[in-house]
Amino acid sequence: MIEITNDELHKKLESREPLTIIFIYTPLCGTCKLAEKMIRIVEEMLPTLPIYSLNVNHAAGFAQTWKVKSVPALYVFQKGFGTKQIYAFHSIMNVHQLLKPYTIN
Repeated sequence: MIEITNDELHKKLESREPLTIIFIYTPLCGTCKLAEKMIRIVEEMLPTLPIYSLNVNHAAGFAQTWKVKSVPALYVFQKGFGTKQIYAFHSIMNVHQLLKPYTIN
């Protein structure tokens, strides 16, 4: 998972990349740390997924534009359009099942 800035993310979305997955977190959030561990495991299982992490404390504009309700969150963008918002990370297998359809062959 690669840390991305608000500006870098804005450019990615403007360029309409086929798939961008953003893990949204805050550094002091315990639940975010647990969710990050789950995502890192899923990332090992699905290595073609382009997953980035975004510290929402440094991305207030993104949070407002995309109406981020809480952290941790996963936002899936396809060709620059937000297609899915995930706020519940019940288990590693649940996260895997939610992200598997987006794998690039």
